[in-house]
Amino acid sequence: MLSSLLVGVLIAAFLFELINGFHDAANAIATTVYTRALPPRAAIIMSACMNFLGALTHESVAMTIAEGIVSITPDLYVIFSALVGAIIWDLFTWWKAVPSSSSHALIGSLIGATIVYTHSLGYVQWDGVLNKVIIPLFTSPLIGFALGFTLMRFIFELFASWTPHRANTLFHRLQIVSSMFMAYSHGSNDAQKTMGIITIALVSQGLVAAGTGIPLWVKIFCATTMAIGTSVGGQRIMKTVGSGVTKLEPVMGFVSETSSAIAIQIMTAIGAPVSTTQVITTAIMGSGSAKGLRKVHWGVAADIVQAWFVTLPVTIVLGGLVCWIIGMIV
Repeated sequence: MLSSLLVGVLIAAFLFELINGFHDAANAIATTVYTRALPPRAAIIMSACMNFLGALTHESVAMTIAEGIVSITPDLYVIFSALVGAIIWDLFTWWKAVPSSSSHALIGSLIGATIVYTHSLGYVQWDGVLNKVIIPLFTSPLIGFALGFTLMRFIFELFASWTPHRANTLFHRLQIVSSMFMAYSHGSNDAQKTMGIITIALVSQGLVAAGTGIPLWVKIFCATTMAIGTSVGGQRIMKTVGSGVTKLEPVMGFVSETSSAIAIQIMTAIGAPVSTTQVITTAIMGSGSAKGLRKVHWGVAADIVQAWFVTLPVTIVLGGLVCWIIGMIV
């Protein structure tokens, strides 16, 4: 029989994954909606389906969360605190329409809760945090920007003789495919963070043996929840991603989605829990810069980048604070 605290962890995990779905739905479909390649409802349904499929196909990122961030199996209330801290930050940034990282929110909150729980910095696997979190924090957006810029320049050369109408018609269609690829990539990386957290909770209760991978029901639970969250949409952040950084055209939407999906797949392959928000945003910046630096709204971009760097330290504090409060109650 499941303990009441484990049920609380599962409910918190459900809420986090649900929020992750609608918070990050804009990542995969904002460009598609704002270039009118698909109407919002069709884009959201498509994204939900591809998120579900992507979430079922990988577990390397989930294992990084479960075994590569902290070196102990903490009590359930610590895991619950980490989820609550991440939820608070996600809701705050969603309310402010800032496309922050749900991934870094969860990782930061887990680190903070573990530090407060152990009264020590020694139980955080700082080498794992550096190699799988901090370094990808910088490299994945740079890869997205570089791919966006390079692919855009290549397409300029390849389709230079085409009329704008002919090019727009082609890339309207291609953008549907690239949006599906992006949504699949989002699910294959983002949904795994919650899988990892749930697995830590199950290991702490002896319901799953450490090192045996992610149970199938956990994968289905997280994949379904993210798909439901995605189906709710994410109109506030979608506006920032889709039109705030630069004026999007179908070719730029295709380039941005394709570039970011490739970058995310690279990081998923090495088990790095990256921010799909960061990657799609910098891919948009890269494709916009290929048309000229003035095409990018660098003020909006600077605000977004600032949120990236703030998320990890803020959620470390949040996770620690929530853990301290709940620890006193428990």
